[in-house]
Amino acid sequence: MTLTVGTATPAPAGDAILRRQRIRESAARTYARSFPIVPVRANGMTVEGADGRRYLDCLSGAGTLALGHNHPVVLEAIRRTLDSGAPLHLLDLATAEKDDFTTALLESLPAGFAERARIHFCGPAGTDAVEAALKLMQTATGRRGALAFTGAYHGMTAGALAVTGSVAVKEPLPSGGEVTRLPFPYSYRCPFGVGGERGAELSVAYTERLLDDPSGGVLPPAAMIVEAVQGEGGVVPAPDGWLREMRRITTERGIPLILDEVQTGVGRTGAMWAVEHSGVVPDAMVLSKAIGGSLPLAVVVYREEYDGWRPGAHTGTFRGNTLAMAAGAATLRFVAANGLVARAETVGARMAARLDGARGRLPVIGDVRGRGLMLGIELVDPAAEPDSCGALPPDPRLAVRVREACLARGLIVELGGRHDAVLRLLPPLTITDEQTEAVLDRLCDAIAAA
Repeated sequence: MTLTVGTATPAPAGDAILRRQRIRESAARTYARSFPIVPVRANGMTVEGADGRRYLDCLSGAGTLALGHNHPVVLEAIRRTLDSGAPLHLLDLATAEKDDFTTALLESLPAGFAERARIHFCGPAGTDAVEAALKLMQTATGRRGALAFTGAYHGMTAGALAVTGSVAVKEPLPSGGEVTRLPFPYSYRCPFGVGGERGAELSVAYTERLLDDPSGGVLPPAAMIVEAVQGEGGVVPAPDGWLREMRRITTERGIPLILDEVQTGVGRTGAMWAVEHSGVVPDAMVLSKAIGGSLPLAVVVYREEYDGWRPGAHTGTFRGNTLAMAAGAATLRFVAANGLVARAETVGARMAARLDGARGRLPVIGDVRGRGLMLGIELVDPAAEPDSCGALPPDPRLAVRVREACLARGLIVELGGRHDAVLRLLPPLTITDEQTEAVLDRLCDAIAAA
């Protein structure tokens, strides 16, 4: 397909679209800078650009596409809803589609949590669900502050940004509220300089003593918010024992515990919800991304005793997305019925093992970590001096070159982590064995070339 302007040489339509995007859209665009392509078709894990090139997508809408692009089950749910004549927008009125979605969602949640849970539909993005969860707990407790962790990412609106750890996105903005920042256990780059289980133990001790110190400067908080696996923070899993200790600490002090499962939910980590690995039962869960089956949807699910809101306490015009609810219910049921949770664990472990095994011939791979099909490869400078934990300095410039080399080989991967030196893999749960091998081959080849 070409676009002809006057008598000039015809240019690919994709080039024209990219040029107009650079002129028309804001400087805040991100993925468009990393991947200068114009997707025109997508199916499963494969994306085809306007230039005819095909790519294996290991970004999956930042984890949104649990079933990949345009999965038949999702498309059927959308078509069925459209053909039924159901209203597509009804604010928070009751509909058959919403009733079916809430049933599917509650069936997927840990039983000990779901049996006494309430669901609040928010604006369509995860950040709004974080805002709602924080407001909910402020209302329930009468307190204002929050406990959050180094490396955290919870969104870009004011309250969500306040509990986010990234200095780069917070620095240009005024304060978003009183937040106490606690050390998240990160074995490769331990905040205490010791790593391993000892680092997690020190995090627990620090948290407990700080909260109990009458001169520690921490007022009783409205909530603690935590990710079971930090995504944007570099794919850093919370140790199960550490998360259980956070639950103990918050329970003993009457602090509600909020689990942010926006990116980890719907089978991504090898459990339907990442918190299930630890057996912890939180007071609230923040859910978005994959629960909408590729369409915008976000909710807060919480224990009924916290439901102290007045009508209209947290609203949003697009909280009644009928198509997203239909697609989401279909996705939740398909993941559960087809063993995709167990497959995510199996395939993810296989990928992690091969990548870890490649460290001998690719010494720029400093660390391989993650859970299920949420993997991170931290790239480092092997010629530099290691720190006290044996970790080498991150190499963000190399990471950018690897991302570009991956794209040139038909592989879409994005970066994350404290220094943007972590290659992040978020393939759909439907990834085939053949695609798994192709991803690993292309990725290792790109690292070697870069």
